[in-house]
Amino acid sequence: MKNRDNARGSLLLLLASFIWGTAFVAQSVGMEHVGPFTFMAVRSFIGSLSLLPVILLQSRRRRAKDEGRPMSAEQKRSLLRGGLVCGLVLAVAANLQQAGLKYTSVGKAGFLTALYILLVPLAGMLAGKRQRPALWLAIGLAAAGLYLLSIKGDFSINGADLLLILSAFVFTAHILAVDHYSPRVSGVALSCLQFLVAGTLSLIPMFLFEQPSLPAISQAWLPLLYAGVLSSGVAYTLQIVGQRLTAPTVASLLMSMESVFALLGGMVILGEMPTVREALGSALMFAAIILAQVVQLPPKEKIREAV
Repeated sequence: MKNRDNARGSLLLLLASFIWGTAFVAQSVGMEHVGPFTFMAVRSFIGSLSLLPVILLQSRRRRAKDEGRPMSAEQKRSLLRGGLVCGLVLAVAANLQQAGLKYTSVGKAGFLTALYILLVPLAGMLAGKRQRPALWLAIGLAAAGLYLLSIKGDFSINGADLLLILSAFVFTAHILAVDHYSPRVSGVALSCLQFLVAGTLSLIPMFLFEQPSLPAISQAWLPLLYAGVLSSGVAYTLQIVGQRLTAPTVASLLMSMESVFALLGGMVILGEMPTVREALGSALMFAAIILAQVVQLPPKEKIREAV
């Protein structure tokens, strides 16, 4: 039964990473009709709305189990604080990613964004958490991959790559913020609120720098629905269920596959063929992502999960 649950959890997380990876394609196609801030705002609102049915279902089950016990005042405050903080950070990270994606390939964007997989353990090291020496090898591989993907022969880096690298740093802050608040509140409710906050904040640059229109938004309806409903709503729910059935490090490994699916999605759907230099850089980045997760697994757990 345990092996069956582990397999089910792994499949759910792999499906979530597939949705997240291919969502890069939707984000790229959507910006043929609307600007990056408009796409982010509408997508976030759709994502927030798509989670409402899940929240209502959870609320019904909770009332039946707890005999109608309402959420405490402290839980409400934690949910509000968490939604505001996570939503603010998500708005910055996702808008940086969306803007960078407008001027680079889907596959390249996926791997540069995946830098957060390396930055999270680095943040833990700065906070005083001891990391294994092998992590430095992963960082070295990532640096080499980043060089091949982004740095030109004259040691310059283009603006789109810089935006994506910055988004990886902010996504790291978002992961740490979610890690801080999610144990205190419902994960789905927190996600719903953060999408609402991120969408509201995205309205500011949307009206300042873009000229949104309903006809343009309607032309991008399919990418917006994919990014909003599937990437935000469905994939997040799959992540919650999958992580309950899967060891944390295995879950991280599976979710990091989004960068590979982003590359494959760009190749198959958009015909974006990477250069030899970009393919090698992507391979090094992927190796670094996998190694960074594996070296964090305690030896006993590593042996147990390998069996």
